[in-house]
Amino acid sequence: MKEIDIPRQRRGIIRHKRRCFGKSRLGMPLEIFGPEKMKNMCLVIAGQHGTEVEGTILISSVLRSISEKSLMCAVMPSINPDGLARGTRCNAAGVDLNRNFPTRDWTEDPVFYSWNNDNPQDTELGSGKYAASEPETEALLNILEDIKPAVIISIHAPMGCIDDPLTSNLSQWISGETGLPLVTDIGYPTPGSFGTWALERGINLITFELPSDSIQNHRRKFTPVLAKILTGGYREFM
Repeated sequence: MKEIDIPRQRRGIIRHKRRCFGKSRLGMPLEIFGPEKMKNMCLVIAGQHGTEVEGTILISSVLRSISEKSLMCAVMPSINPDGLARGTRCNAAGVDLNRNFPTRDWTEDPVFYSWNNDNPQDTELGSGKYAASEPETEALLNILEDIKPAVIISIHAPMGCIDDPLTSNLSQWISGETGLPLVTDIGYPTPGSFGTWALERGINLITFELPSDSIQNHRRKFTPVLAKILTGGYREFM
C-alpha cells in the first residue's frame, strides 16, 4: 500500500509533531498531530466517547504507519482522554461530550444511551450545565476556529455506517470503499451534537461509525481508506 510508508518495526509510537490544544477536566492533555500548518485541511478525530476505544486505536495505528512527510491531515486520536482512561462514555463530570455543543437544539435535559447494543437507550448522562460547559468542548471549539478544517471526519462505533447529511462526494467514496451504508440521519435525536454544530455552520462533518467487530478486523478493513485520507487523498473529493 503506497500510503503506508513506515515499516512495521517502527510503528510502536507516534512520531508526528504534537500540539497540546487544551486539557481535559482532570488535566490530561488534548493532543493534535499533523503538519506544521494545519489550516484548511481534513481533521480526523476519535475518542469522543471513552467507551469507543476502537476508533482511537484504529486512527492511532494508521497515524503511526505514515511518515511525517506524507501526513496531510490533522489528527486527534482521543478528545475525551478522561473517559478513555476510566472506560466511560462521558467525561469525568458525567457529561456526554457529543451532546455539549452550542447548537440550536442543545438542552440541559439528561441524555441517554444504550448500555449494550440490544438494550434500550436508558442509561443516563448529562449534557452539561450549559452548552460548551466542558473544557474538552471549549478547547475543541477554540482550535477549530484556529485551523478552520475543510472537512471533519469523526470516528465512532458501533453502528456500522457513514453518516453525512450532505451526502458529499467524500462520504460517498468512503461508503463505497468500506462497504458501510451511507445515511443522512443516525435515526434518533442528538441534541447538542458535534455533527449538528458543524451542519449549522456549513462545515461538512462525516461520522465514520465503525461496526461491532474486533480491532484486528477494523485494521484489516479500514486502514486502506483511512491511510489514503490521511495522506491527502480526501482532496480528490472536495
